Amino acid sequence: MYDFLLSEEEKALKAEARRFAKEDVPSSLIRSMDADQVRYPKEFIEKAASRNLLGLRFPRSWGGRGVRWTGEVAALEEIGVLGSGLSCLYSLVSIVGEAIHVFGTDEQKETYLKPTLQGKRCCAEALTEPRGGSDFFGATTTAIKDGDHYILNGQKRFVVGAEGADYFLVYAKTAPDAAAHESISALLVDRDEGVEVKHVYGLLGSRGGGTGRIYFRDAKVPARNLVGPEHGGALVFNRMMIPERLTTAAGALGMAKCCLEVAARYTNRRKAFGDRIRRFQAVSFKIADSVARLDAARSLVYVTARHVDEGLDSRRIVSEAKKTSTEMLWAVVNDCMQVMGGIGYTSVYPIERFLRDARLQMIWTGTNEIMNLLIQHEYYHELLHKKEETRNVEWDAMDEAGDEEKVYE
Repeated sequence: MYDFLLSEEEKALKAEARRFAKEDVPSSLIRSMDADQVRYPKEFIEKAASRNLLGLRFPRSWGGRGVRWTGEVAALEEIGVLGSGLSCLYSLVSIVGEAIHVFGTDEQKETYLKPTLQGKRCCAEALTEPRGGSDFFGATTTAIKDGDHYILNGQKRFVVGAEGADYFLVYAKTAPDAAAHESISALLVDRDEGVEVKHVYGLLGSRGGGTGRIYFRDAKVPARNLVGPEHGGALVFNRMMIPERLTTAAGALGMAKCCLEVAARYTNRRKAFGDRIRRFQAVSFKIADSVARLDAARSLVYVTARHVDEGLDSRRIVSEAKKTSTEMLWAVVNDCMQVMGGIGYTSVYPIERFLRDARLQMIWTGTNEIMNLLIQHEYYHELLHKKEETRNVEWDAMDEAGDEEKVYE
């Protein structure tokens, strides 16, 4: 239905991603990940790389395909059917790769980005600390300059891919006494440079992605691994929020789509009271609500992708896309479980796994409450600084003499 938004190249790419998800990822891997029997599915990354499906937006010179965001979103929607564990690992290449591609040196691209797109090196992003999640700039991990190295101390948690990553994009205080937004730098830290990884999390969903805690104890990081300007981590972080939130939004579309298809097929087969249950409005209207929610979220996500492709300030719209798509996913999966009844609550169908996966989507890459904070801030700024005058509809109120009733203090 939405393919008219895509170029012929992007349609072909979407079909490639669909075949990859269908043919190259065995169900046994997904089941083993959900059972915590697999801690990091490196073979999935290697297989995607062999199909040239990693880091699609990056230039061909570094191993990507040079496609637009709309193409990557289309591919991610297909990858999303695999669940959030695999779609997140897939997206990490785009997320960490964004920092290296936009702010990194050619040496960093050669050393890190290129082999990552080839599936030879695995990456992870180290953002969250035990003392705070959404309070990113309150980080306490430090990186103190010592000659041609930084000495890194601290810890990060909820690091997706920690157990399999060969290197980490780490945010640390390089100017602890400076203002929060001028105190942090981004560094590429190799696993063997003094990084200790511990798997400590029993996750409700999104399992098998190697989510763990990492410790830095006098880790010695070459100064050449600084990404962007020193103390300029805020620039990197703000840029990273685009791929973080847009990949989450796109993956949620795929998860919702496959759950809806499972539930709709079930309602067309299951009979009760002498008829297929899709004939009952209590059931079919939930399917209709889910279809409408999915189409509305998909519209916003694809518009957001185009917005980013045009180089526009996308802070507000990517936040809207992430919030809308992930809340849509939660609503759709719940309705799918409801129409399937008790069997939907069992592991006979994958709906219960997607329900567990879906809950995290509203938390990670910035909670949806943080999305609301950004959305309202950007909206008020736009509203109160409008240059173009529009019709003042307050003058259309019935009470023409009501100005004395407009008391604000």
